[in-house]
Amino acid sequence: MIKEILKEAEQRMQSALDVLEDDLSGIRTGRASPALVEKLPVEYYGSILPLIQMATISVPESRQLMIRPFDAASLKTIERAILASDLGLTPNNDGKAIRLNLPQLTEERRRDLVRVVNNRLEEARVSIRNIRRDVIKDLREFEKEKLISEDDEERGEKDLQELTDKMTDCVNEIGENKEKEVMEV
Repeated sequence: MIKEILKEAEQRMQSALDVLEDDLSGIRTGRASPALVEKLPVEYYGSILPLIQMATISVPESRQLMIRPFDAASLKTIERAILASDLGLTPNNDGKAIRLNLPQLTEERRRDLVRVVNNRLEEARVSIRNIRRDVIKDLREFEKEKLISEDDEERGEKDLQELTDKMTDCVNEIGENKEKEVMEV
């Protein structure tokens, strides 16, 4: 019973890590990356779609993104969505594709991005701690209902703490890598 609870906790914590990595992939670094605009919401015939479902996104140069819509009629709406976003990029429309030139990041902007990364890391840590709290509550409830022994509950809490520490270390490692990536000139 405890193994199942710990396995479920590990899956939930792993999904929190996956969300963090997905979140951080959208934070701009010195290089062009399709992840920067993939999830950009674009209105398309009355519904909101992520840009990745409307166009191919490629990196022709290290500081440039090229967006080729599947439907040429959607070029203007994609352009408007980019301008309305908080990316701070100006799209160049050539009639068939949109090119986004990424300017060099300033030192101040890099520091701001590191702060954003740190906020996302803290959100992930809080999420992992909340999962731990929920599981501990469940373990104590099982012990109260005499479904598990007191020793099993303590062992389960110890194993859960080890799992939490491991996941928190993963969050820190992901954060260090992203911070290096952002600060790289």
